[in-house]
Amino acid sequence: MSEHETAGEKLVTTNRKARHEYAVLETYEAGMVLKGTEVKSLRQGSANLSEGYAMIQNGEVWLYGMHISPYQQASYNNVDPTRKRKLLLSKKEIRKLIGKLADKGLTLIPLKVYFKKRVAKVLLGLSRGKKSYDKRHDIAKREIERNLRRTYAR
Repeated sequence: MSEHETAGEKLVTTNRKARHEYAVLETYEAGMVLKGTEVKSLRQGSANLSEGYAMIQNGEVWLYGMHISPYQQASYNNVDPTRKRKLLLSKKEIRKLIGKLADKGLTLIPLKVYFKKRVAKVLLGLSRGKKSYDKRHDIAKREIERNLRRTYAR
């Protein structure tokens, strides 16, 4: 079990760029509506979240830009790898998100995709874009922590 996996969860992919580009304020766990070949492809770990984002349209949450590679053993059942996918959240969570997304500069970014009790889930982060000086500050902070760990590990 890797560092990202917990009991009952199998990590498929993470959006490594998200935490660097955005400051995550809150997280939400959502189910995904997928086709059979997409699930099989996810189980093989063939997904990419780097260009992904979520939007609310007509009271439903949709995930755009997530790439799930076509399943190799399927012939004609494969779907468009970058199609929009419906996300499953409760009405209460969707109403809360609609109110928060009205704030300027907030967006929904997928942080990771994983299986929880055999069901594909995506962790969404309500995020605000970082400025370049925030990114430099985070990098400097990481460097200091890394040097401290190195010094005290000896």
